[in-house]
Amino acid sequence: MGNPMTDQIAKIIEQMLSENGGELELQRNKLASTIGCVPSQINYVITSRFNADRGYIVESRRGGGGYVRITKVSFDNKSAILMHAMAAVGSEINMLSARGILISLYDASIISERELKIMYSAITDNALAECDPSKRDKMRADILKSFILALRNA
Repeated sequence: MGNPMTDQIAKIIEQMLSENGGELELQRNKLASTIGCVPSQINYVITSRFNADRGYIVESRRGGGGYVRITKVSFDNKSAILMHAMAAVGSEINMLSARGILISLYDASIISERELKIMYSAITDNALAECDPSKRDKMRADILKSFILALRNA
C-alpha cells in the first residue's frame, strides 16, 4: 500500500520486533544508515505504521544516543482487542487512523482481508462525500464503532 522504501523499512522493523519478543529499541540514525535512507523516513514509518491505533506503544528519546522504543501491545482475546479498538476510535477519527485500526483487527485475525476492504470502503472520504466535511470524522467514528460492536456480537 505504501512506497517500496517505506514497505521495506516497516518489514525490517516488524522482523526486529518479532525476533525480540514484541519489544524493540532502535536508533533511527543507525537503522537509516544500515538501510540506506534518511532518518526522517524511519520517523515516518514509525509514526504511520507503529502507532497506538495499530496496537503499538512508541517511546522516543532524542539527542546523542537517542532511541525509539517500540512495544507491540498484545491482548489475550478477541474481546480485549475489540475493546481497545473501540477506545482508540473515540468520538472522531480521521481516515488514516481508522484504516490503522482496521489493519490491526486484520493482523489479529479478527477480520478477513475481504472484511477489511469492505469496512474501509464504507468509511473513506469518498463514501462520506455527501456528509458535511466538518462532520466526517464523527460520522466515520460512528460507523467504525458500529462495525466493532457487530464484531463483538458475532
